[in-house]
Amino acid sequence: MSLRWLNRTLTLLSGRALSILIYHRVVPIPDPLFPHEVTAPDFDTQMRALVATFRVLPLAEAVERLCNRSLPARAACVTFDDGYRDNLEVALPILRKNGVPATVFIATDFLDGGRMWNDTVIEAVRRFQGTELDLQHLGLGRWPMTMIEDRLTTIAALLPQLKYRQFETRAWLADEIANVAGADLPNDLMLTSDQIRVLHREGVEIGAHTRSHPILANLEDEQACEQIVSSKHYLEELLDAPVRLFAYPNGKPGQDYRREHVRMVREAGFMAAVSTATGVATGGADIHQLPRFTPWDKRPWRFTARLALNLWHTQLQVA
Repeated sequence: MSLRWLNRTLTLLSGRALSILIYHRVVPIPDPLFPHEVTAPDFDTQMRALVATFRVLPLAEAVERLCNRSLPARAACVTFDDGYRDNLEVALPILRKNGVPATVFIATDFLDGGRMWNDTVIEAVRRFQGTELDLQHLGLGRWPMTMIEDRLTTIAALLPQLKYRQFETRAWLADEIANVAGADLPNDLMLTSDQIRVLHREGVEIGAHTRSHPILANLEDEQACEQIVSSKHYLEELLDAPVRLFAYPNGKPGQDYRREHVRMVREAGFMAAVSTATGVATGGADIHQLPRFTPWDKRPWRFTARLALNLWHTQLQVA
């Protein structure tokens, strides 16, 4: 498959559509408990494939050009959610090497030594020293722990059971799992305030991702609004700069957020927001519900083919 033919095909498919990629972590070496997280070598390969076939833009610029109908063919953006330290230490050098701009969405409560609930569960399971993790008193079953496959199975079963619990219950259950595991958990997974400033100085766009990454649809309106607005204000004070972009936690339209949350984001002063609906954004799209997708193919041609396939999807939105 020639690059010229592929570029021509992508141009015909995309028209003036915007493809937005979503990442979370870029790990330096393969981690058996994160089989779907991209490694540094794979991320480098993906970024090289991306710049060879797409016009990669900063997200804010891409949104402006989408609105004024000046978006170039094969436009794409790269985004990261949550605020992991490896976004700076591992991903940024690769982004700079390949000339790729990026946006990092920060859940502000986890800066400076915090930890997300899912990482509490994963790291507790990783560090558990016994052969069986008994969580029956929490209503979460009993899990063998003799092989790495057992730990993967346990994590895959526990995370969905906790994800849509009420916010306080979810955090409590994650902490209780860690207590049962007797695990000494890491406090250096997320970025620090100083590292956020470094990313900002390096030209990385910083966006808000709520304070503590709740499922907005599970919150009262007042709580949801506070999560949205306070994360924006916190980052603007930290950076002494406007924060114009927002990412909905988990991001599925109608399931994780609703039309009232889109209104809150718009009224908070964000110029645009991103979801995790599959597809691309075209002229007339709701810029406060832009779709994104996760590229997971390791081979360059399959990665690019996945981007092309995504062009067939249309944007799903709730308002």
